[in-house]
Amino acid sequence: MTEISETSGSRRRAQAASSSLSWNKVPEVTAYFWIIKILCTTVGETAADLLNENLGLGLTGVSLLMSGLLAVVLVVQFRTKAYRPGVYWLAVALISVVGTLISDNLTDNVGVPLETSTAVFAVALAVVFAIWYGREGTLSIHSVDTASRETYYWLAVLFTFALGTAAGDLVAERMALGYWVSAVLFALAIAAVAVVRQALGLNAVLSFWIAYVLTRPLGASMGDYLSQPAGDGGLGMGTVVTSVLFLAVILGLVLHLSLTRRDAARDEQPGPQVG
Repeated sequence: MTEISETSGSRRRAQAASSSLSWNKVPEVTAYFWIIKILCTTVGETAADLLNENLGLGLTGVSLLMSGLLAVVLVVQFRTKAYRPGVYWLAVALISVVGTLISDNLTDNVGVPLETSTAVFAVALAVVFAIWYGREGTLSIHSVDTASRETYYWLAVLFTFALGTAAGDLVAERMALGYWVSAVLFALAIAAVAVVRQALGLNAVLSFWIAYVLTRPLGASMGDYLSQPAGDGGLGMGTVVTSVLFLAVILGLVLHLSLTRRDAARDEQPGPQVG
């Protein structure tokens, strides 16, 4: 009887652990994760410019429209029971656009200096992290398995995009480095984080979030370089072509991940699930 009881207890603990892991709402951090993340940040930059130029709603109107769409997608994301690539990456893409628009509104409509907005977003992100860690005891994306943790996660993601936009604009415009030089600079910064992580054992969670912030200005610099006119230091592809091109690549990668589940937590139930 004792052996049966111990076996049953072990089985229940294993099932509980499996259930917790399978409910994780974010993808594994693989090469796919970083590639799609950078592509989404590029789309966030070019799509924000495209919408602002062509919808005729003004910066504030476009911001309200995209914020409404983001709210709808986040409701769907919160209602899912596990990570779904289509829903998750759509939310990231929309947050990229909204984060860009928030920073642009503060700069263009309110007249807030980039130095100030960068500092404000940095403080806001630090506050989210402090509350998240204080209440949950972790900032790891491997344990985004409750509604409260998911709330903190998406708030952190939003502020990383806003912070990355402001900091990227500050570096590229105020330091007059140009788009491609800025892109190289931010890529080197991300590489430096990876080296410090591997060589000196920098905390994995800290390394992740630093790199996550830095991918925003990296992607934005790439987007500006491709889309802006040659006279302004770009390649002149335009926001339409650049946005469509990157969205097509994102769609292809997300479809691939939806079918293969290569970036899902290892204990999730396998099987093709689109979206």
